[in-house]
Amino acid sequence: MIKPTHYDDDGYPIQWLRSIIPSNTLAALNGLAEDCISGEVLGADVEIRPHVFDETNARIRPDRIISQFQDDGSKVLVAFAGVQSNQFPRAIDLAKQFLDAGFMVAIGGFHVSGCLAMLKTLPPDIQAAKDMGITLFAGEAEEGRLGQVLRDADNGQLKPIYNHMNDLPSLELQPHPFLDLKLIGRVQNDFSSFDLGRGCPYQCSFCTIINVQGRKSRFRSADDLEAIVRKNAAQGIHKFFVTDDDLARNKRWEEFFDRLIELRKEGLGVELFVQVDMLCHRIDGFIEKACKAGVTRVFMGLENINPENLLAANKRQNKITEYRLMMQEWRQYGAALYAGYIIGFPGDTKDSVLRDVEIIKRELPLDVLEFFYLTPLPGSADHKKLAEGGVWMDPDMNKYDLFHRVTHHPTMSDDEWEDTYRAAWAAFFTDEHIETIGRRAVAQPVKGVNVDEVYEFFMSYQIEGVHPLEGGVLRRKYRRDRRPGLPLVNPLIFYPVHAFETITKLLRYALGYWKAHRMHKRIHARPDKRTYRDVSTTPPRTSDIDELSLLTETAGARGAIRRSKVQNAAKSGAGEVPMLDSA
Repeated sequence: MIKPTHYDDDGYPIQWLRSIIPSNTLAALNGLAEDCISGEVLGADVEIRPHVFDETNARIRPDRIISQFQDDGSKVLVAFAGVQSNQFPRAIDLAKQFLDAGFMVAIGGFHVSGCLAMLKTLPPDIQAAKDMGITLFAGEAEEGRLGQVLRDADNGQLKPIYNHMNDLPSLELQPHPFLDLKLIGRVQNDFSSFDLGRGCPYQCSFCTIINVQGRKSRFRSADDLEAIVRKNAAQGIHKFFVTDDDLARNKRWEEFFDRLIELRKEGLGVELFVQVDMLCHRIDGFIEKACKAGVTRVFMGLENINPENLLAANKRQNKITEYRLMMQEWRQYGAALYAGYIIGFPGDTKDSVLRDVEIIKRELPLDVLEFFYLTPLPGSADHKKLAEGGVWMDPDMNKYDLFHRVTHHPTMSDDEWEDTYRAAWAAFFTDEHIETIGRRAVAQPVKGVNVDEVYEFFMSYQIEGVHPLEGGVLRRKYRRDRRPGLPLVNPLIFYPVHAFETITKLLRYALGYWKAHRMHKRIHARPDKRTYRDVSTTPPRTSDIDELSLLTETAGARGAIRRSKVQNAAKSGAGEVPMLDSA
C-alpha cells in the first residue's frame, strides 16, 4: 500500500525526513487489511502480508520491492492509496515499473473517484492507466470491498474497474483507521489521524468532497472513537488530525466530545486538529465541548470575505458578519485558528486581494492564513463545467495541488494572478503581523500555536517553495528519482548543489527561529502583555456594521448590510449584532 507524493517544480518527488500530515487513507486501508487478515479472507492457508509506505517520508524503491518479492513465490498487489490528482502522474510512473515486473497494480483515491463520479467519459490519463492494465478503484473500501479485491487478486481475476461511487458504505462497526508507531514516527510531532464521518451537506463548486464522499454524511460511533483512542494510546500516540471535512456537521459530535471528556478523566487525553465550517458557533455548546474534549487547533474554510465571491462559488453557508463572533468564541477557549483563503474568484484583482488580506489581519483574530489558487480539481463541479465547456485547463495533473495556476482568470493575466498569489503570502506573514499574532496569543492564551510555529509555517512556503501543508523536516532529494522525461543531473553537479541548498536552507531556518525567539522575548517583556487588545479581539458591537472594513469595503457586504438592517431591525436589541443570512 503506497500513498504517493508528487513532483516539485524541478521534477523531484516532494519527500522529507519527517512529513507534517499523516495519510488517513493509509490508516483506513491498513485497518481494513488487518481485518482481512484476522478474518482469513483468502483462507486459513494463505498469509496476507501488508506493507505500508507513505512516500512523503519514505523513498519508494520499486527495484528493491520487486527483488524482495519476485522470487519468493508471493503474489503481489501494489495498491496506490488515496491518490489525489496531483499525485496521479507520480503513481503512474511508479506503477509502470511494477507492471513491467509482472506485479498487479491498483489505483484508488480522489482523482479516480472524482472523475468517475463527474465525467461522462474517462479522461485520457485514467484511460491510459486502464489500458496499461492498472485496476481502478473508485469509492471506499469498507463493507468487505477490500477483501473482494484481495480474493480477485489471489485468483488472478482483478477487474479493470471497481466502481462503488453509487454505493457509499456505512462507517459504523467498520474496521478502524490505524498506523503503527513505526509509520507515525515519520510524521512531525507524532500525529496520527482518523475520520469520524465522511461527506458534506454543502455545495461549494470548487469542492471534490461532496462528489466523492457524498452529500449525505455517514458516521462512526462513540465506541469506535474510544477504540481508536485506546489503541493509539497503547503505543503512546495522543495527537490526531480528524479528517472530517466538517466535524460540526457530524450529528454525533456531542457523543464524541462527551466520550473524549470521560476518557480525559481516566488520563487518556488527546490533542485534536479539526476542520469546521464558519457557522459552527451557532451549535449550542459545540465550541466549549470541543475544547474540553481536546481540540487545540481548528481549520476553517474562510475562503473569501467578499460575499459576491462566496456566492459565485456556491458557498452560501459563510456569513461574513459572524466571522469575528465565531473566531472569538474559539479563542475564548484557547484554540488556535487556521483558515484557508482562495485567490482567483471572478471578482478578484491584485488590489482587492491585498485589501482583503489587510482587513483580515486587522479585524479577524486568525493565527495562520493559508492561501490557495482557485483550482478546478477533477471531481468538482468547477472542473466538470470547464471540461464540458472546452475551457483550457493545464493537462499536467502534477500541478493540481492548489499551489499552482492551472487555468486562466477572466480578468487578470496569468502573470498578474501568480503575482497576486505570491503577494498575498508576503502581505500576511510580515514580521510586524506575526508579532501581532504573538501578542494576541499571550494576552488571550491559545494552546495550538506560537510565533515559532507561525514562522515555521511561512518558511515552508518561503524557503522550500512548497505549500506548508506539503512541508516537513529536512527535504530529501534523490538524483535518480527525477520525473521521467527530465534529464538526470550529473552527480558531480547534483550532490554539491543539493548539499549547498540544504545548508543554505538550514541557515535561513536558523535565522527565522532566531527572529521568532527575539520576538517571543520582546512580547513577554511588554508590561501590557496580558491586557493587549486590538480590533480583532474586541467583542462584536452593533456599530461594527458601520465601522468595520470587513462589512463596508465591498459592494456585496454593503448590500447585505442594508438588507440586514431592514430584515432584522425588529429583533435586534441594544448591543446585539444582527445576523446576516444573505451574506
